[in-house]
Amino acid sequence: MEISKPTQHVHFLLHKPYGYLSQFISNAKHQRNKKFLGELYEFPEGVMPIGRLDKNSEGLLLLTTDGFLSNTICSTPIEKEYYVQVDGEITDAAILQLQQSVTIGFEGITYQTQACHVHKLEISPDFAERTKKIRDSRHGPTSWISITINEGKFRQVRKMTSAVGFPTLRLVRVRIGHIYLNKMQPGEVIKVDELNVD
Repeated sequence: MEISKPTQHVHFLLHKPYGYLSQFISNAKHQRNKKFLGELYEFPEGVMPIGRLDKNSEGLLLLTTDGFLSNTICSTPIEKEYYVQVDGEITDAAILQLQQSVTIGFEGITYQTQACHVHKLEISPDFAERTKKIRDSRHGPTSWISITINEGKFRQVRKMTSAVGFPTLRLVRVRIGHIYLNKMQPGEVIKVDELNVD
């Protein structure tokens, strides 16, 4: 009797660029001209993104062929850290409000966010320039903050900064658990032996 070998799964880290959907294909008419992850790399059959970043967000995205691992990571309250450029010079009061809790809309109902870690970045992060230019300084100041959450409602971080009066201009995920974006460039893909986010 032949013993079947355990499936050898493969895993990837991706710096998702601005403008790409966190999926490989769509049959929706309104998405036919959108950009998909498969345009960035020759991913093997069966690979899937773990969680999502919306089209206008950038940064670290994990991918795997292991559906069990994907489900485990998605269903576990793992820290996700974002560097967020906001419109205006953010105040200490707004940061405190974000840290404690804000009310956002989610699927037609109001939702109270959990307490989270937020601080202002004194030095702007050295990211590559975005393909779609952020408005320039003639339109007023901007500031960068770090937001770390362990939940993930749809467009949550954007809704949070808007709720305190500082709309998000650019959002880059820099960490998932213990996995960091580091110096990866937009569109760069790294194949890894395992995804250890704990």
